[in-house]
Amino acid sequence: MSESSPDPQDRYRETVFLPRTSFPMRGGLPIREPETLARWKASDLDQRIIEAGRGREVFTLHDGPPYANGHLHIGHALNKINKDVVNRAQRMSGKRVRYIPGWDCHGLPIEWRVEEEYRKAGKNKDAVPVLQFRAECREYARKWVDIQSAEFQRLGVQGEWHNRYATMDFSSEAAIVEEIGRFLLNGLLYRGLRPVMWSPVEKTALAEAEIEYHDITSTTIDVAFPVIADPTPDQALSGASAVIWTTTPWTIPANRALAYGPEITYAVIQVDDVAPESLVPLAARLLLAEDRVADFCKTSGILEHHVLSTFPGSALEGAICSHPLRGEGYDFDVPMLPGDFVTTDAGTGLVHLAPSHGQDDFVVTRAYGIEVPELVQDDGTYAPWVPLFAGVHVFKAADPVCAALTDALQRRIANGDAPAGLLARGSITHSYPHSWRSRKPIIFRATPQWFIRMDGEGHLRAKALDALKGVTFVPEIARNRLTSMVEQRPDWCISRQRAWGVPIAIFVHKASGEVLRDPEVMQRVVDAMREQGADVWYSADPARFLGPDRNPADYEQVFDIVDVWFESGSTHAFVLGQDGLNFPADLYLEGSDQHRGWFQASLLESVGTRGVSPFRALVTNGFVLDEQGRKMSKSLGNVIAPADVTDKLGADILRLWVVNSDTNEDLRIGNEILKQQGELYRRLRNTLRWLLGALDGFSPAEAVPFSELPELERYILHRLTELHALVRRGVETHQWVGVYPALHGFCTTDLSAFYFDVRKDAIYCDGVDSLRRRASRTVLDILHRALCTWLAPVLVFTAEEAWTARFEEGESVHLQAFLTPDAAWRDEALADRWTRLRGVRRVVTSELEAARRAGLIGASLEARVRLPLTEREAADFGDVDWAELAIVSQADVELLVNAPTIYLDGDGSEALPGISEPHGGPTVAEAQGQKCARCWKVLPEVGSHGAHPGLCLRCVDVVETRMPGMDGASA
Repeated sequence: MSESSPDPQDRYRETVFLPRTSFPMRGGLPIREPETLARWKASDLDQRIIEAGRGREVFTLHDGPPYANGHLHIGHALNKINKDVVNRAQRMSGKRVRYIPGWDCHGLPIEWRVEEEYRKAGKNKDAVPVLQFRAECREYARKWVDIQSAEFQRLGVQGEWHNRYATMDFSSEAAIVEEIGRFLLNGLLYRGLRPVMWSPVEKTALAEAEIEYHDITSTTIDVAFPVIADPTPDQALSGASAVIWTTTPWTIPANRALAYGPEITYAVIQVDDVAPESLVPLAARLLLAEDRVADFCKTSGILEHHVLSTFPGSALEGAICSHPLRGEGYDFDVPMLPGDFVTTDAGTGLVHLAPSHGQDDFVVTRAYGIEVPELVQDDGTYAPWVPLFAGVHVFKAADPVCAALTDALQRRIANGDAPAGLLARGSITHSYPHSWRSRKPIIFRATPQWFIRMDGEGHLRAKALDALKGVTFVPEIARNRLTSMVEQRPDWCISRQRAWGVPIAIFVHKASGEVLRDPEVMQRVVDAMREQGADVWYSADPARFLGPDRNPADYEQVFDIVDVWFESGSTHAFVLGQDGLNFPADLYLEGSDQHRGWFQASLLESVGTRGVSPFRALVTNGFVLDEQGRKMSKSLGNVIAPADVTDKLGADILRLWVVNSDTNEDLRIGNEILKQQGELYRRLRNTLRWLLGALDGFSPAEAVPFSELPELERYILHRLTELHALVRRGVETHQWVGVYPALHGFCTTDLSAFYFDVRKDAIYCDGVDSLRRRASRTVLDILHRALCTWLAPVLVFTAEEAWTARFEEGESVHLQAFLTPDAAWRDEALADRWTRLRGVRRVVTSELEAARRAGLIGASLEARVRLPLTEREAADFGDVDWAELAIVSQADVELLVNAPTIYLDGDGSEALPGISEPHGGPTVAEAQGQKCARCWKVLPEVGSHGAHPGLCLRCVDVVETRMPGMDGASA
């Protein structure tokens, strides 16, 4: 290099330790991530992870199976990424983690998809042999299991994908039937007639978890039931009719009783005047709750009335009415019964009871021995034996029911009898249950179904509630939700009237109606299914299961399939407790909707067959909404698909969104939010890149013992102990909210904006043997290992890239453990001192920025700072190299004798230390001297060395060490 070079800095460029790294500034994640997945597959990383965990304490997160139907949605991504973060963090904390992903493969949605193909081809599903239909359903599910598996892996989710479980595997189907058999043999399973949620469209019973609510407009009717038995002492009900109000006119044919509230005050009124359009006859005597009289008169067109008598509801005990359609095939008495569910919030304070179509109705009427009629068929039409309405669909029954009730009322009026029939008709918009698959309204319908008993023999409810007491909930408030659901749920209806699923493989004796409870029969069924799958129940001769001592002609073979929630709730039976997996599982983690779904089904199934909860802890995440807080919908155009994010931004961006969100609440996502996550990612990546560049050529021999580290390095190591405590808390509590935002804050505030900034000069310009440079690179090495491992559970691809940029590719970061800080690193007193120092520094840098804006200086190295300190401040901070800390060329401390010390933060508050304003803040001036051509500091000593007149003395020493032959003429 010639001395006459136009740029004197060029002479010394090779002596500066400029950062060098193969880790690029741009992530290029959509391209690099698939390449990384391919390398992991080629190196069999999943198996190496399994092998590395042998002999360690086991941690088991049991996977709640997603449904094998369609591409992944953003809720799938949220859930699986959450699970993956937990699993990876547990593994890097020293546990053996084997994650077995699973799929729910049976059920109605898959049936519907296959039936859609039939309809397109003009085929009748009922004409297709059941085994052929089941085979097509199986193939459909298998296709989507493979597709979803690939999509989950693209998200960076680590698991034993080759060893996944599926509810349609032969071994799984056998285990599910075995669990049904356990309930059969322990007496908790029974067949009974009671109302269940029924889909007329899908022609099957539904579980509560398969229900969603939408607003509909329903016809409302007020109906008069004549009193024919009056128990009141003064015959207050003589000639009166009880008035009910209902939003389901179609249930009137099933009416068998009326309910009153024993504590409610009732009134008998006489009608004195009505509007012309009113249906209510003059002089009618009507019974209803006193509090509802005014509203009823308004809606029914009663203009004037007077009260004949009032009395408590308890006085109605023993009252009997007649059905308003008596004489038309409904010739039975309608008793009035007490019901604690009756209120005066709406209606008339009297409730008509149709035990076939309501849970409360069923319970009350059965307690009094009243029959439960079967009037509605599986398609929602009235049965042929229903008077007046045979063949009518219940959702189209309002008009014919109202017409029949109107005719009845007219006949009663003509005969001078107490009113019986329709008194008023209206409409109401209200929330109503719908099937979440067909999006069509459902009904409550009493049909013979298979139930698991919640109370009585076995005491399943009480045992389940007791088991929950030992479960950890995250967040804790979720305990109330699951507990209340278990407390309130009716007996569990587990039967479905469909074809694609695991059959309730049970026999019923035809003559006696007794269920066959024979362990040997059940074992033969289980063994056959383990070998041939559930199809064997449809293809084999029943004699194969019943054995030689029973005649198949004497038994009914049950072909109902089991509720898919029972199936998924049974997965612990064929996944956990074997092959190194804990039972109970250490953790179940799903969305908050699973309190009524998988969490509850798993709890009841396990407690019912094993007496214990299948999980030690439950973690719940919220739902994903768009940026405006709306539910995602194709019609709104606000759907964010995981595949779109990975293709455009990369999986690590999506994973970063998950851990930066409060997953305990509902989350929001959209293009702007993802853009923000991209910015956060860029800062984290830049931190890793700077670390890697500054560590170029680092070797363990360069490391400085902790006892010899400067204060600043020991302070940074103390900060690592604080972050390690956060990570440990996340591992131990499964509560990760706030952990990764804290790591991001550390990278941007503590490192990039402070430590890296302060130590950049030493790392770039100090000599190789400089203690300051070696100490800093010692800490950078620790920081790199800590950040790569702490970020690895989330930024699975980026952390791997940053790790292999320093180490061999075979040494995956995902085979490493979290860095564990030395106990000596924790130093609260030192941390307090540096918190105050950073407060002072903020005041100085604020003045530097003001000087820069005013044009007094350009870069901070052009500045000289005068820092006034009181005696106490000087004692605390007098040994600090303020020029280095403030990144200026020169800094002078001015001692103020007898000045008060008032520590202030940089914003002027007294919460944190800083420079005391009463004695004046720092002042900024131009630094004196010349600019060093190598380190760019402005110092008076520059120019004092003859051979290197453009350098400061520190840089002269380094240059002559780095380039021994270099003099003033040539290098």
